[in-house]
Amino acid sequence: MKLIVTISRIFVGILFIISGLIKLNDPVGFSFKLEEYFSPGVLDLPFFMPYALALAIFLVILEVVLGVLLLLGTQRKITLWSLLAMIVFFTFLTFYSAYFNKVTDCGCFGDAVKLTPWESFTKDVVLLFFILILLWGKQYVQPIFKPRTSRILLVISLILCGLFVNSVINHLPWIDFRPYKIGASIPDGMSVPNDAPKAIFEYTWTFDKNGTKTPVVTYGEYPTVDGEFIGVETKEIQKGYEPPIHDFTIEKNGEDMSQELLQEENLVMVIAYDLAKSYFEVYPDLKKVTDEALKNGYKVIGMSASNEEWSSKVVNEFKLDFPFYFTDETTLKTIVRSNPGVLVLKKGTITQKVHYNDLDELTFNN
Repeated sequence: MKLIVTISRIFVGILFIISGLIKLNDPVGFSFKLEEYFSPGVLDLPFFMPYALALAIFLVILEVVLGVLLLLGTQRKITLWSLLAMIVFFTFLTFYSAYFNKVTDCGCFGDAVKLTPWESFTKDVVLLFFILILLWGKQYVQPIFKPRTSRILLVISLILCGLFVNSVINHLPWIDFRPYKIGASIPDGMSVPNDAPKAIFEYTWTFDKNGTKTPVVTYGEYPTVDGEFIGVETKEIQKGYEPPIHDFTIEKNGEDMSQELLQEENLVMVIAYDLAKSYFEVYPDLKKVTDEALKNGYKVIGMSASNEEWSSKVVNEFKLDFPFYFTDETTLKTIVRSNPGVLVLKKGTITQKVHYNDLDELTFNN
């Protein structure tokens, strides 16, 4: 039993630390995921949405701290019961997502490891099993250091977490796991290989044959049946290849201009997923930066999910010399964790990407 508890302790502790650190690398992204859960179409808890970022930071730091406490073996009772409470909560969320198909990615490991809803639920059930083992054999969870040493290590962990989260919120994630990282080609990310697997659908056709409803299953073709057609149900039994970038458009007056714009030799994208929530204090600096880019022969565009009224208001108020195009809000949130944020591209390949706090780091070569 002692060996089983030790193995469970190491497994749960390390997994909680890794999972927490991955989300701590991108707490803004995790807050977007929490907003999905709080939205009216899911848990319908809109009053939590303004606190999504604060809650995300609290949860991921707690996840890391609980993992550290478990490995240290200190504060055994509160650690084990807190782990149980957290895993029960996440197991409920992942089951809800999987069963009702509400949130297709739980964000358990951020963008580093994508899990389907049922895979996420299975992962949480496995963790729940190991945590129950730890509670059952809690007498074997003993401290590995003296209390003073454990307290020092805990404080160091908290300080490091605080410094880390402060850095990534005021700048950008240290490691970018998304398909829009520096060096990535957006056109390549949108392409589908010729030999990519295709989606397979199962069609259940229902016919009335002499007063009896008769189902006929095919995989695409319309069946030859002597009877009156009633209806058909479609089920995807095998997913096809989905490119890393699959919802990217740059629209103007309903026309997608992305193919043309991504061929620009030098392109600057000003990303503001929601202009109403944008950090306007930096727009004077943003104008200086974009004016410099235009002076050096770069094409500059804005990209937002806001309407024409908002984009015209911002352009006029800050005397911006570039137009705004429409792009899906979720896509813009994925591209850069900053509102506004700036990308520099060379024929569709991202060469620079900065948070609004780092506009001075941008360089524009003739």
